Amino acid sequence: MNTKQLCDLAVEALEDIKGIDIKVLDVVDKSSVTDIMIFASGNTSRQVKALANNVADKAKKAGSPALGIEGDDGNEWVLVDLGDVVVHIMQPAIREFYNLEKLWGEDSPTNDRR
Repeated sequence: MNTKQLCDLAVEALEDIKGIDIKVLDVVDKSSVTDIMIFASGNTSRQVKALANNVADKAKKAGSPALGIEGDDGNEWVLVDLGDVVVHIMQPAIREFYNLEKLWGEDSPTNDRR
């Protein structure tokens, strides 16, 4: 599965569980760790966990299992590492506090999905 397909799969998985304010950042020129970062919010810890689980489940079924899932014990911020695509799922207050989209550069090409 190529990076674009993996990105599309992750976004669709987030949309399935009603992820909020989904943003896709191309960080290929800014990171040696990943090519794409996806950010999404969930209103509750339960929704954040469901979003992360859906991304991981769909990736596994497509033959690209997650390399790791971090933060699923507290569910305020869960990171799903799909290799070339990293998905950050946060509750709105956590997302606003860390403001990772700005950290990775507002000049990065972005794609807002809702």
